[in-house]
Formats: sequence, C-alpha cells, structure tokens
Amino acid sequence: MTRTARPADRPTPVFRACDGAPWPTHDELDPDAEWAALRESGDVEWWTGIQPQPADVGELFEIESLLDRSDGTGHSASDLDARLGHLESVVSERQRATAEEYRLILSILDDAAVDPAPWVGPDPTLDPAWHDARGRTPRAVQRDRVDLAERAAVAEIAVRLHLSEQTVRTRAAHARTLVGGCPQLWSAFSHGRISEKHAVDAARLAATLPAGDTGAFLRFDDGACTQALILPPAKFAVAARAVRERVHAESLESRHRRVAGDRGVWLTPELDGMATIHALLPADRAKAVMSRLDQAARHLRACADEDRTLMQLRADAFADLVTMTSDDGPVSAGGRSTANEATAAEAPTPNTTSTLRTFRGAPPAAVVVTIPALTLLGHDVGPATLEGYGPIDLDTAKRLAGKATSWIRLLTHPVTGAPLVLDRKTYRVPVALRRWLGVTSPTCVFPGCGRAARDCDIDHRTAWADGGTTDDDNLDPKCRHHHRLRHETRWTPARDPGSGALSWTSPLGVRYDTDPPPF
Repeated sequence: MTRTARPADRPTPVFRACDGAPWPTHDELDPDAEWAALRESGDVEWWTGIQPQPADVGELFEIESLLDRSDGTGHSASDLDARLGHLESVVSERQRATAEEYRLILSILDDAAVDPAPWVGPDPTLDPAWHDARGRTPRAVQRDRVDLAERAAVAEIAVRLHLSEQTVRTRAAHARTLVGGCPQLWSAFSHGRISEKHAVDAARLAATLPAGDTGAFLRFDDGACTQALILPPAKFAVAARAVRERVHAESLESRHRRVAGDRGVWLTPELDGMATIHALLPADRAKAVMSRLDQAARHLRACADEDRTLMQLRADAFADLVTMTSDDGPVSAGGRSTANEATAAEAPTPNTTSTLRTFRGAPPAAVVVTIPALTLLGHDVGPATLEGYGPIDLDTAKRLAGKATSWIRLLTHPVTGAPLVLDRKTYRVPVALRRWLGVTSPTCVFPGCGRAARDCDIDHRTAWADGGTTDDDNLDPKCRHHHRLRHETRWTPARDPGSGALSWTSPLGVRYDTDPPPF
C-alpha cells in the first residue's frame, strides 16, 4: 500500500477559523488517507450493487450544489422560490406578448381603413371619367373600399396565423375597447400583470356599456382593474359583471329587449358520432324548456321497464320535440311512446303554443348522408359522412339510408374516381349539381373558412360572361363574404391546370393553398 505524503506546509492551527472546531491530528487523518488510496488503487473491487450511469458534468455539479443547500429533501426553499420567480417572469412575458399581438392586429386593421389601396387597389372615384356600374355615389364607394380593405386584411392575418377570421376581428375589437375606454386594464395587460382571460372578459363587458358614456367606462375601468390584479379569472368574471351592473346607465329591461335579438341555436361536433346543440334564449324561455324536458323525463323514468338515466331521457325528449312533424303524436322520448304518455306533458302554455305549431307544420328535415356503395352493400368498411358533421358510424348511416325517400346517384370515372363533367347550358346551377358540389367541396374553398357549401354562393371560376360553363369543374362554393373578396379586393384564386389544386394569392402577394377536404 502506498501512503500519500503529508504536505509539509499544511497549516495546523489549534482551531479552524471557519467554524471554531479543532483540526484533526495526523494520526486521525492517516487511516482515512490510506482507505482512499486503497479504493483508488483498483486492488479491491468495491461493489455497491448500483450500476454506474453516465452523467453530464454540469448535471452532477447542479445536483451536488442542490444537495449541499438542501434541508434533506433535495431542494432548498430558496431554490424553489427562484424557480417560481422564473415561472412568474415567463408567464408575464407571455402575457405581454399576447397584448402586443392584440395591438398589432388592431394597428393593421386601422391602417387598412386609413389607406385601403394596398388591399383593394387604387380609388376609382379619383378618375374624372369614373362612373359606377351599380349607381353608387363616390362616398358610398369609399365606404365600401374601407370595409373591403379591412375584410381583406383580416383574411390575410387569419390565413397567415392559422386563425379564424372571427378570432382576428374579436381580438381587434377587444384591443380597441381596452385602448380607447379602459386605459388601466390595457396598461395592466400590456405590462403582463393580468392574463388574457382577464383582459378578454373585461373587454367583453366594457363593450356592452353605452357608447359615448365616458364616465361609465372610466368607473368600470377603475373598479374592474382593481379586481383583475388580485382575483383569478373565474372570480374576476363574477366581480366584473357586478361592476358593470353598477356603472351601466341603461335599465336592465331595455338591455334585455335589445339583446334578445341575439338569440340563436348552433351545433358543435363532438367525438364518436355525437354533437352538442347550444341555444341562446331569454332566461324564462330557457327555464321553461328545461322544466318541460325534466317533467317528461321524470314521467318516463317511473316506467317499470325504463333503464335510461334522467340525463339520457331529457336528451331523447328534446330530440323528439324538435324533430316531430304534423303526423307525430306526443313526445315519446326516444321512440318509446306509451298510451299514458299523452298525459305526461301539460297543455302548451301561451308562450310555447306558436312554437309547437311551428314544429307540427314544418316539413321533415333534410339530412344528407354520403355512403360509399360498397360499404352500403357490406363489401367495404369505408366511413359514411353526415353533411356538416363528418364521419358517422355505419349503423346510423344504414338506418338513415333505410328511411331515405330519394337517392342521388353520382357517376365517377371507373379508374380515377374523378367526377364526370356535367356540362350545363344555363347560368343557374341545378339542384343536383349543387348537391354534388357539396360532396366534392363540403365547405367554402377559401383557406380556413368552414361555412358549409349549402350556405355558400356557387361561383364560376371563369365567368359566365367570359364563356365559362356551368359544370362542376368550373364551379366552387364560396361564402358571400369570400365571394366578395374574390371579386372586389386583391385576393385572387387560381387553379393548377395539371393537378386541379386551388390556391389563393393575397393582396400582399403571398400564395396560400386551399384547405384539404375536412372529411
């Protein structure tokens, strides 16, 4: 065994200056030094039962430093606090960046309103020989130019950032509300002191205050900002609504009469062949609907052979109510009508009579389902598609097919599967051809637009006046908004002559491919 030589100049004070403890003697240190030398010599295999793992030197240093500073748990309080502080900085920076995004969107749209030319071309009214084919005045044309320039700019932002155009408009509107009416909230948002959810909820509420009532805006700003700085979003939303009620000068009755015009119903696709129906109604009507559904569900739940839950029964009763026709009897909640169910629902109240009469007098709803022929015959498992929703299970598709009163046969090329051209000699698009276009292009062909083809204009790629034909290879569904952008702004569609792929060139010269079919 080789003994390590003692340093000749090692200091040997009686007590260490660092902690006042006595230095160990040479006799106390020698055994430790000998054991260390033995372990390093390789003469003995020191097996600990733990396989050595490669580690980065920096990682080892970090672990050792944490252990040195810990209280036995591996992390010191100061280290955790530092990491939380870093997290706060990251979140604050993200919130500042989000506020800047809102500001930039607003500034681009404001610039488009000030100078529409980059988006819609030069102002034709400046030409002394100008005459509008639609009989508009120069002022009306200039108003339209501003509107279309903002629309074109919104479309550019949306396509470039992969956002919906409604999202772009909403963010611009929120920024305009906060910048112009709530400077404290905007300052807190732009400095990363409140979240995007706080800012959006505040802007949404502030936007409902009477336009021009500066005092109401300032009082709302003062009260809401104080709450936003200390409350999480959910509690802030409740507190901000209370602030809005206190500062709003208009009566609740007047506001209710006005916003009742926003009532509506819309559908949201869900997973696995399901969907959610949302209805925005006056509170009393919504409560009456739920009470009636609950009454029908509880009546059926009392039947001896009923195994559905109340939630399922309410859903089935709702579906039966809105799909019944003039030949249908009382609500049966899922097709299980019994003789006693005629007494389940009370006589319609005055505010529901007209609604029920509307249901009974309405024609059966049209449901469009596309099913591959081989799938329908049981020779393939290709999915069926429900128009406006997407893939549905084959049992549902076959049930709908069994109830179909008519069929549309679509002829395709036997090898490529491409649709055969259906040449038309008139400008008007026949119903069968419109339905076919709804299969080949289920939505508006502008990038990012999800408007169903059945609600779109059918646009001739080559204008009818220029010799374009009314057939499926010269037609595209475009919603009214994007149809106008195509003809009245610098947004320009083009179709590749070889592949047939459609693309759009923006007013700024950027080319965007149209979206692939969703289903």
